[in-house]
Amino acid sequence: MQTVTLNNGVKMPIIGFGVYQIPDAEECENAVYEALTAGYRLIDTAAGYLNEEAVGRAIKRSGVPREELFITTKLWIQDAGYESAKLAFSKSLKKLQLDYLDLYLIHQPFGDYYGAWRAMEELYREGKIKSIGVSNFLPDRLMDLIVHNEIVPAVNQIETHPFYQQTESASFMKEQGVQHQSWAPFAEGLNNMFGNQVLASIAERHNKSVAQVVLRWLVQRDVVVIPKSVRKERIVENLNIFDFELGVDDIEQISALDTRESLFLSYHDPKFAKMLGTLRVDL
Repeated sequence: MQTVTLNNGVKMPIIGFGVYQIPDAEECENAVYEALTAGYRLIDTAAGYLNEEAVGRAIKRSGVPREELFITTKLWIQDAGYESAKLAFSKSLKKLQLDYLDLYLIHQPFGDYYGAWRAMEELYREGKIKSIGVSNFLPDRLMDLIVHNEIVPAVNQIETHPFYQQTESASFMKEQGVQHQSWAPFAEGLNNMFGNQVLASIAERHNKSVAQVVLRWLVQRDVVVIPKSVRKERIVENLNIFDFELGVDDIEQISALDTRESLFLSYHDPKFAKMLGTLRVDL
């Protein structure tokens, strides 16, 4: 498995398996089990996805040695804060049936994420988390966190796909030593991604699927990807991206698809910030 090296020396698989929007426990457990059987070693979940227990059962069922795995989960907004973050971490660890996490992320840049970060720094120093990072942090908030804390986030997981390529954020994160990770690499099928003529023609030239082309494009940018599927054949297909390489022309064509705007939400919108800030999930 190809890896990237994080700013603390920890190696992270460049492709993993995501479980967002797989709330059904049995379906989630089976999907993660199939992913681990297929060869995935990075599994990405979150307290807010409400499926950590299913992920934990799949990990145990797979029989894959713990040291071969890279498990990520995330802290939800309502648990931001020093004490509440520590409690939430323990709860997630118990649900996952693990003794430590490989990566723990602040899920959203709202609430008392400074208190949460201090708690995560302590858990990191205690060896309970191998790496700590963030998700959905824009460059200004990421820099603010870096300037006022001791540990630089190892990862920032942000929306990244052909229609929102995040080139400026990627450059900034590289300068700061923060690993770029993509969520929604397929844009959840929006903008007719799987029917896009540019992507389809590139896929045809390489005898690959559009999904494989998108994942290969991200990997060639050194972006960690976490595609999701509940279909065994797609799970296997998404991992099969290391036997071809996109050329300069391919990459230029994909670059031209960038709209430079999110297809989902705006972190500059106060209404969105209020909605997330007041949302309570039964964790």
